[in-house]
Amino acid sequence: MNKQVIEFGGEAVGVVVPDAGRLKFVAVKYHVWDLDSRHFRSADEARAAVRQLMVSQTGRRPVVHSADTSAVYAAA
Repeated sequence: MNKQVIEFGGEAVGVVVPDAGRLKFVAVKYHVWDLDSRHFRSADEARAAVRQLMVSQTGRRPVVHSADTSAVYAAA
């Protein structure tokens, strides 16, 4: 396992680093601070937790348009 950057909406919000056989989330943005030091089985699980947290906080979700691959926000 290697460290991996976790992004939401094209912005780095944290990293996961190996710790005791799992991946420990290290928040680099305040809006995901609630996940700091939490352990996950995979980077995908951490990404899902970030998505869930962001949607619950703002009611917004990232949407990618086919003509433009940059993420934009849409109301949930």
